[in-house]
Amino acid sequence: MNKHFEKTRKTNHIARPAARVLLIAFVGLLLSGTTLAADTRVITDMLDRQVTVPERVERVICSGSGCLRLLVYLQAQDRVVAVDSAEKGGLPFSVEARPYAVAHPELQALPLFGEFRGHDNPELIAALSPRPQVIFKTYAARDGGAESLFAKTGIPVVGLGYGDLTRNRQELDRSLRIMGQVLGIEDRAGAVIAFFDGLAADLERRVKTVADADRPTTYIGGLAQRGGHGFASTEPAYAPFVFLSARNVAGKLAKSGKGDSHAVVSKEQLLMWNPEILFLDISSAKLQAGANGLEELRSDPAYQALTAVKKGRVFGVFPYNFYTQNFESIFANAYFIGKTLYPGAFADIDPMTRAEEIAVFLNGGPAFAAINQGYDNLGFAKIVLP
Repeated sequence: MNKHFEKTRKTNHIARPAARVLLIAFVGLLLSGTTLAADTRVITDMLDRQVTVPERVERVICSGSGCLRLLVYLQAQDRVVAVDSAEKGGLPFSVEARPYAVAHPELQALPLFGEFRGHDNPELIAALSPRPQVIFKTYAARDGGAESLFAKTGIPVVGLGYGDLTRNRQELDRSLRIMGQVLGIEDRAGAVIAFFDGLAADLERRVKTVADADRPTTYIGGLAQRGGHGFASTEPAYAPFVFLSARNVAGKLAKSGKGDSHAVVSKEQLLMWNPEILFLDISSAKLQAGANGLEELRSDPAYQALTAVKKGRVFGVFPYNFYTQNFESIFANAYFIGKTLYPGAFADIDPMTRAEEIAVFLNGGPAFAAINQGYDNLGFAKIVLP
């Protein structure tokens, strides 16, 4: 009996320190968890997912069309640690026409993490050094894979939309605000949104009193849409025309619902409309034969029969879609188109000067003159069609 008691006493003597060690370790884990919780926060992304991100986010990557453009607008390009193939010459265009990329050529030198349009490579992402703390992903609802990418990399994925400047403006604003919240730069996100609001209001104010009789019919052709297209390619809800209340002959083709609907117009239909003034998206001017809008205008008998072509009323504007919409180009084009359609309402505007002012605010540097050189200075110019 005494021996049993002595054995039990010794066992308990050994067990008590072990229990204390386990207790201390458990308390340490609790404290550690509390510390981690204090260093993180939860945000709601565009997919209505609750995403836990670090309290301070200094290193990110941007996946998906236009994602890096939005980040540059927020002046956070110095936090990018890698880029997709679009930033390394992977787009199907021979001339760069993204103002943010022109203003920040240093982005090309960053490591590669995947292909453009959101085709990420988890292995490349996991191997990045320094490692990103957050992955921003535009068009997340369409492209999917946010949860899968998080599972494969262990890096929080914040799903975003992209939106546009007209019917999906709320989606654009919300995406900017979410990025600003994650990065701790909400004030800059608000400033960008206010800047867009101010430009739109200025354009609408200028044309408000233009009489219907002084509004010529017009058409924009050669718009890119997931690749380049010829002069038949247009946007019935082309944002510059919307801001200017222009008489867009293709406007009746606009589809109900969300998004700027893309359309391909037959030559016969365009001849029937016979718009008074034509605009060419100059992205089309560098495409191969059969898709080159400029060459079509110069050589196709159907287009040559248009009154605007005969009278020399064809003008070049900067690329609208280039790895999705160039918002700075859209506003810049709106001022040039406004001055072309309603010169009296824009008498105080030099379109190229205004374009560079927009680029400087959004991207931190000018870009349009450099882009124009790559397109033979067709932007904001009357196009000669012999």
